Amino acid sequence: MTDYAVINPATGETLASFDTFTDAQIDEALAAADEAHREWSRSSTVAERAALVRRAAELHRERRDELADIFVREMGKPREAALGEVDFAADIAEYYADQAESIMADQPIAILGEGSAIIRRSSLGPLVGIMPWNFPAYQIVRFAAPNLIVGNTILLKPAPQCPESSSAIEKIYHDAGFPKGAYQNVLATNEQIATMIADPRVQGVSLTGSERAGAAVAEIAGRNLKKVALELGGSDPFIVLSTDDLDATVQAGVDARLDNNGQACNGAKRFIVVDELYDAFVEKFTAAMAAVTATDPMLDDTVLGPVASETAAVNLQKQIDQAVEQGATLLTGGTRDGAFFAPTVLADVTPEMNVYSEELFGPAAVVYRVADEDAAVELANDTTFGLGSYVFTTDAEQAARVADKIEAGMVYVNLVLADSPELPFGGVKRSGTARELGHLAADEFVNKKLIRIG
Repeated sequence: MTDYAVINPATGETLASFDTFTDAQIDEALAAADEAHREWSRSSTVAERAALVRRAAELHRERRDELADIFVREMGKPREAALGEVDFAADIAEYYADQAESIMADQPIAILGEGSAIIRRSSLGPLVGIMPWNFPAYQIVRFAAPNLIVGNTILLKPAPQCPESSSAIEKIYHDAGFPKGAYQNVLATNEQIATMIADPRVQGVSLTGSERAGAAVAEIAGRNLKKVALELGGSDPFIVLSTDDLDATVQAGVDARLDNNGQACNGAKRFIVVDELYDAFVEKFTAAMAAVTATDPMLDDTVLGPVASETAAVNLQKQIDQAVEQGATLLTGGTRDGAFFAPTVLADVTPEMNVYSEELFGPAAVVYRVADEDAAVELANDTTFGLGSYVFTTDAEQAARVADKIEAGMVYVNLVLADSPELPFGGVKRSGTARELGHLAADEFVNKKLIRIG
């Protein structure tokens, strides 16, 4: 889909539409990004770029209500969560402004011989960023802020259903003082994006999205020898091995599953519980999920709004229905009203069922009973995904042991929803190829130039 329009998932109403760029506009954007890199990026200091990113953080905070309202209209995020996302985006931009000098500092190398050597970081050039719809500000800033600090210029393709928020965020970067071409939206078709990636002026591409989209972009980037960073799907395990507060553990599970209306790549999706805790956990977890009602996302006390579109709700319904047809037990939910989907829990899922290996992108969870720690780890790793994971245990040695065995880019022990600007985000296997946030994000698209002095 490449038609850019704001369709409120809570009502189904089309609120705004935007024209896709012409090929001439795409070429103008490429030329402006290239010129900004050759002139502004190479003449500006790290401190000057950091000041601009800091001002962008301030503008996120000043415009938080406006941005949050747009997010609710575009993809149904509960308003309190939308405000929290704007604040987190500002925190990320501010973090990179604070860390800019450290990120770009020369790195000495202890050499085997006479003289000295350093690694000096510098920009590569214009980058294409292909963004998803589920976090309209957070996804953008974790790509844009570190790369603008480095001196790369940004050509940002928003999700088709997020043209209004991306326009508001583009204005933030312009109003912050970034020069023409440093940060631009491109409302491009898939064909135009392929052309942009192939263009010799573009030096890399970052995509957050589906496996299918990631594979397509990686193929184009590979043919054109361009660096590519991918952050794709996840089916994160939530492993319960022991607890001294079952109610708190259950609530953590509900929070981790319903965050962002169940549409977070690193949301807990598979709940793996040892035998002695399984019955009590599932009883409480199912009751807690059933107690949540999907309601108007503009209300201040809304916990769960609609999924991002009625199409997404229909697709989720098909997955749940198929699982039940194949023998899974529906403990609660499994129904929808337009784009509003009832919190859902499935049990008795086996490897032969489609849902065993699929990502459920919405407020739906699968619970599994396992005998012990080894069985929990084996099941957690029995997936093509490897983004995040959650481990709950009262045994510190067990926590370290399990964290070491889990095949994922991130492991959180005894806590959820703990992302932070300094913590790298990313996965392994089919969940992606890169890291965002923290210092590692600033190393994805940078020339690490060796300077060896005799």
